[in-house]
Amino acid sequence: MPLNKKPMVLTAELVARVERTERDTSPEPGLSPLNDADYDGIAEGLLRQYSPTTFWLFAYGSLIWKPDFTSLEHRRGIAYGWHRSFCLELKSWRGTPEVPGLMLALDRGGRCEGVVYRLPDNDHHDQLRRLLRRELGYREDVPATRWIKVRTDTETVRALAFYAAPRGSDYLGKRAPQEVAQILACAAGHMGSCAMYLYQTVAKLEEHGIHDRHLWHLQELVAAEIAAMAATDTGKRA
Repeated sequence: MPLNKKPMVLTAELVARVERTERDTSPEPGLSPLNDADYDGIAEGLLRQYSPTTFWLFAYGSLIWKPDFTSLEHRRGIAYGWHRSFCLELKSWRGTPEVPGLMLALDRGGRCEGVVYRLPDNDHHDQLRRLLRRELGYREDVPATRWIKVRTDTETVRALAFYAAPRGSDYLGKRAPQEVAQILACAAGHMGSCAMYLYQTVAKLEEHGIHDRHLWHLQELVAAEIAAMAATDTGKRA
């Protein structure tokens, strides 16, 4: 059951007003796309760092509402030393070079409550390679993958996580909530809008009993931005 009793202000109807599909602008200029051999090598390197008996994956954003992997169980968990942040710039996927979007990532500091998934015990290399293909598109993204400790109700597990590498070319760092809201209300790419990304993330977190106060405030701001844009458009047509 959702933890927060108040309904979201950012509704599916509001999101539909800005939902659209832009042209596919990938690969991004100046970045080096990964190939099959690269994904195999990255998976082997991560498994050399830590070869899990039980493979856990830490999800804090789209991996919760669009998992695209097989899991045997899931638990709520807290990653200390990290927080959920719209700190990565997107010029494709949910943005374009002309109107860049923002994506959630784990950034340093604080705590992040999310969901850990236990993946099947067989063929960890293949499962890891599938996850890498979903989450990483370029060689420049590779440093943003690591094993972290996540505290669940019963134990601390070591889980794979995708985070914001501070030296990455797409890392923007902290932005004022109002600035973030303006970007999320406007940006979209060939995978859809940033507003939908926020809507799905907040809704699924609430379903798991996770109330992120920052994202809750952000969905209120984005809802207000979309409503203001709709009112402006109506005024122009009048």
